Amino acid sequence: MCKWWQSCRKSGAASNSQLEIFPTDLQMRRVDPARNMRRFYRMSIQPDLFGGASLVREWGRIGYRGQMMSEPHADEGQAVTALMKLARAKQRRGYA
Repeated sequence: MCKWWQSCRKSGAASNSQLEIFPTDLQMRRVDPARNMRRFYRMSIQPDLFGGASLVREWGRIGYRGQMMSEPHADEGQAVTALMKLARAKQRRGYA
């Protein structure tokens, strides 16, 4: 545990960033053989070069490359909030 006057990064101790506490990668699937539906949805939070974070989303049919989209956010907290909100929406649509 670091004190306020110590630098956690220099001492090698773990920092308390949100990327270490909340999930940063999430993979979901939706399979319905009756409708010939086999889909995937992946989300990950990646730090960017300007101190912010990006939510990278990839979706498509299982076994194929799919599409990709990146959403820039001002900080890690906003990116985690967006990831959790999207995960709830996808669960309502049948992804597990």
